[in-house]
Amino acid sequence: MKIQNKRLFASILFVLISVLCVAQGPPYPGGGPPGPPGFPIDGGILMGVGVALFYGVKKILGNK
Repeated sequence: MKIQNKRLFASILFVLISVLCVAQGPPYPGGGPPGPPGFPIDGGILMGVGVALFYGVKKILGNK
């Protein structure tokens, strides 16, 4: 098969799979997702994001 035919085949497959996934009914009774598991996102996650942002800005400004 040529590259163009393979791309067309892959695109059609992707669209068909997407349609099938949307066509399925809701997985939970009542239609909504289950509630949260009971533990909040606390300061550890937010602190990690803050450190990552600081490190990224430092690296970007350090390269100039």
